Amino acid sequence: MTISHNALANAIRILSLDAVEKAASGHPGMPMGMADVATVLFKDFLRFNPTDADWPNRDRFVLSAGHGSMLLYSLLYLTGHPECTLDQIRSFRQWGSLTAGHPEYGHMPGIETTTGPLGQGLATAVGLAVGERLMNARVGDDLINHFTYVIASDGDLMEGVSQEAISLAGHLRLHKLIVLFDDNDITIDGRTSLSTSDDALQRFQASGWKAMRIDGHDPAQIQDAISQAQTHDRPTLIACKTTIAKGAPTKAGTSSSHGSPLGAAEVEATRKALNWPNPPFEIPADILAEWRAIGQRHQQTYQQWQDRYQQVTPEQITKLKKAISADWHQPLNALKEKFANEQPKQATRQLSQTVLETLVPQLPNLVGGSADLSGSNNTKTKTHHAVTAEDFSGNYVNYGIREHGMAAAMNGLSLYCGFIPYGGTFLVFSDYLRPALRLSALMQQGVIYVLTHDSIGLGEDGPTHQPIEHLASLRAIPNVNVFRPADGVEVAECWQLALEQRQTPSVLALSRQAITPARLSHTSENLCAKGGYVVRGNASASQVTLIATGSELGIALDAHQQLEAQGIQSHVVSLPCWRLFDQQPKEYRQQVLGKGLRVGIEAASAFGWSSYLRSDDIFIGMNGFGASAPASVLYEQFGITVDQVIKKINEKLLEKEKK
Repeated sequence: MTISHNALANAIRILSLDAVEKAASGHPGMPMGMADVATVLFKDFLRFNPTDADWPNRDRFVLSAGHGSMLLYSLLYLTGHPECTLDQIRSFRQWGSLTAGHPEYGHMPGIETTTGPLGQGLATAVGLAVGERLMNARVGDDLINHFTYVIASDGDLMEGVSQEAISLAGHLRLHKLIVLFDDNDITIDGRTSLSTSDDALQRFQASGWKAMRIDGHDPAQIQDAISQAQTHDRPTLIACKTTIAKGAPTKAGTSSSHGSPLGAAEVEATRKALNWPNPPFEIPADILAEWRAIGQRHQQTYQQWQDRYQQVTPEQITKLKKAISADWHQPLNALKEKFANEQPKQATRQLSQTVLETLVPQLPNLVGGSADLSGSNNTKTKTHHAVTAEDFSGNYVNYGIREHGMAAAMNGLSLYCGFIPYGGTFLVFSDYLRPALRLSALMQQGVIYVLTHDSIGLGEDGPTHQPIEHLASLRAIPNVNVFRPADGVEVAECWQLALEQRQTPSVLALSRQAITPARLSHTSENLCAKGGYVVRGNASASQVTLIATGSELGIALDAHQQLEAQGIQSHVVSLPCWRLFDQQPKEYRQQVLGKGLRVGIEAASAFGWSSYLRSDDIFIGMNGFGASAPASVLYEQFGITVDQVIKKINEKLLEKEKK
């Protein structure tokens, strides 16, 4: 007997409300409202394999409305993903379960990306869709040619990042991206009319999308709309008019079903209304069998793909596999030696571009970009080729003035088949992209953020563009390596570390102004790998430890020379990455920092420096915003100079003598 659409959709509804009710926490309304759309998508369109959830040519399904996570977990269980057991469904939102309150990448196969912060899933999906086009251009239709589907909510479309994402997707004409909008007119506070009166279709159409509106509870309309979307030459929005908590007798269509369990009485009434007599978490055998058959629907397609994969050339396989080339270390080491010998006095952003000129030809899966600051960030090289709607064979994305959208898209690229994305903007604008960078860290994705103009050293643009608290803010995010290299050798070493650490995002904070070379002799060892090390002097005999990052290392080196001339023994420590330094053995850290007076020098906030400076040590830096003036004037006016360093050291040493 054929199982009806309603029976299949009701299995999602009941399983979702049961899990939320048992957890006494969750969002039942969205899974119940979008059950019809999800059923048609998984039954008739989505190409996937539950036993190989990472199949490269699978369709990607992103639940951007991550608060409705039980929709995804129900689908994974019903279609037979081995890790999503009924016990996991029963353990929804509990300690140690794989079924978290919002979908988290890496917890369970079948979850393409972490979602929950609204708008992020949609924006990350744009990166996934770009990844599909990039890989398709490299290996052809036989290996990569699939769709990316997104379920998005009213909240997703309200968040500003969604406009950045849909604008970029429309510009690149990502025709294999299809967004299913849960158009239920409900947010936590009540009807969406409380806060918005946008016309979503016109908004998407204005951004270069195809758009249509359908009844999200009519299987025939859903099927026809997705079929049409698959033939469009542009990305498609399908606004699915739905009723939140569809099937609940008194809470359907109300905001009370959005973020709270329905309650025992309403659950029981819903069971009766849907003619579902089974106890909690029990799916009738015939309905479950039909869902499991849906999960196996693409086995032949999957096997045919595997057969083609075995027949392609080794070059195509290399491009498809999750691996980076092994031949870039030697050229990078040679560049390190060149920097040590020639000692260029350039800005670290310029030195970074020199590193990229070496790396880009060696790494075909390194995809660069910038938020409309390519010339300032120095992120584009002579060998880069722009990605356009007409040509996806390139390796450089012009993201436009969309920092948040850029970072989220880079997450999608990183999640897609081994691309290594990097993107640039000013360090001060990390405020705009921080939510996506946090997800890079949470998902353990080695996205690389090239953030230039890293201090008051950018000068005349003034305090709006001068990052003060940003280094501290980024260093506070778990699993992020914030690198602030001091010269060409350190820039090369920090790029090496960023490329090697594939489960940790990296920030390269780079200067606008020229620096003083610190590393004057070559070593193949990557000293930045320890996060901090002695650059000059003898730590064991030192009275003063001068600790600096980035461009301020030059001040520390000059101060070291003057102290030595005064007969005060000192040593200089470069601290390019605090996180890596903190991971070193305690004995090493104590040896590097020394026992004498410590002086921290950084043209930024003192926040965080207490990890390395004691209460009677000295910090030379900023305690407020910057100002508009040439960089040299700013350093003088804010007291970040060699003279101030020497003055404060002498005062402190004299004070100690008197005691």
